[in-house]
Amino acid sequence: MQIGIDLGSRTVKAVVWQDGAIIHQLVTESGFEPHRQALAFLDKHSSSAARVVATGYGRHLMQQHATLDVITEIKAHALGARQLFPGCRTILDVGGQDSKVILLDERGRVTHFQMNDKCAAGTGRFLEMMAVSLGYQLEEFDQAAAAAGDGTPINSMCAVFAESEVVSLKNRGVPPATIARSVHLAVAGRLAAMVAKSGYGDQLVFCGGVANNATLVALLEKQLGIPVWVPPTPSITGALGAALHASTL
Repeated sequence: MQIGIDLGSRTVKAVVWQDGAIIHQLVTESGFEPHRQALAFLDKHSSSAARVVATGYGRHLMQQHATLDVITEIKAHALGARQLFPGCRTILDVGGQDSKVILLDERGRVTHFQMNDKCAAGTGRFLEMMAVSLGYQLEEFDQAAAAAGDGTPINSMCAVFAESEVVSLKNRGVPPATIARSVHLAVAGRLAAMVAKSGYGDQLVFCGGVANNATLVALLEKQLGIPVWVPPTPSITGALGAALHASTL
């Protein structure tokens, strides 16, 4: 039995891997002390034979409270994505507070990566902020953007200035759904530019919590002109990779 734990900025993810399959998984809000939720998962699912590997922002925090190994998010997502999509060469991971593009060689080894961790724009947190500003729940935000027609350009992708633009559009009477579409177009453009800058092949694996947003997936496919593959539960890709790494120890 192998256990992978991904302590992200917004959520804690965990996977139990046994005999070539996921037998348990967890996705929950990080809260104030994310390691406690991870420890509770370990208490419930681990055994004396279990190997545990942690990744994500809180991986070193976990080492202070449990006996385990750690790997970087880059390696974890590469391992997880490659397990789910054996031929993948390009990975886009978008979480709560950062986004990253990872390139792999034909054997699945990381050859290049690029991170956007200095600004909230284009991340899950940014989408949450915009949804709240428009009065939507996050799921409704995606649906509203999908149903709307053309959007209105949002020029700034700084999280603070973009929110000011959204307020200005609301005050001009632009419908909330149209603004939601505009936000999605702006985020898709930013992410597509990151992927294009890194270089990509004929497909893209999109993982992380933001990959649950079907509108963004469709917009990325349109802007990049390639299929975008999304795991069944995109949030757990890093935790899966950590569990797979545990199987090699």
